Amino acid sequence: MTRPNSGEYRKMAAGELYSPHDAELTAARSSAAELLRRYNASHDQRLLGDLLGEIGRDSDIRAPFYCDYGFNIFVGEKVFLNFNCVLLDVGTIHIGDFTQIGPAVQIYAADHPRDMERRRACLEFGRPVRIGSGVWIGGGAILLPGITVGDGAIIGAGSVVTRDVAAGVTVAGNPAQTLRTGAAKRDAT
Repeated sequence: MTRPNSGEYRKMAAGELYSPHDAELTAARSSAAELLRRYNASHDQRLLGDLLGEIGRDSDIRAPFYCDYGFNIFVGEKVFLNFNCVLLDVGTIHIGDFTQIGPAVQIYAADHPRDMERRRACLEFGRPVRIGSGVWIGGGAILLPGITVGDGAIIGAGSVVTRDVAAGVTVAGNPAQTLRTGAAKRDAT
């Protein structure tokens, strides 16, 4: 999919306040919605190459899958996203190799001003989300804008991640709190 070239798109890409009602941004979301409709009906992984900024070898995103634009999502190799994931990619979303993401996980790189007048003006902005390699995110977790998750981290099911998660750390809860530091030593048998 072609990236827009409007001034509002450039503001969005820079993480500045922008209007999502810009004609080029609206057209880009419509194009993404059509590709998503086709993908969700067919689960034809080749369509993801047209939608996403990058999708690595042997990665699998289960339908249904939802996003705003697609071109701001970069997926590494051997990544798995289970059914019903939502990635709001106003800002970039990077997912490292070998990461596994459970069903109904929501990753938000879209944000809104805290100031009521700016919200009334329908302005928004994005903050990038980075997920390292070998991360495991349990079903129903929510990652808020601007979060970085380090390599090998584990996020418990249903957690709301409001701040960065260091490499090898396990977090869970709402808001997510550290349960264990260091890489997990146990695997299911």
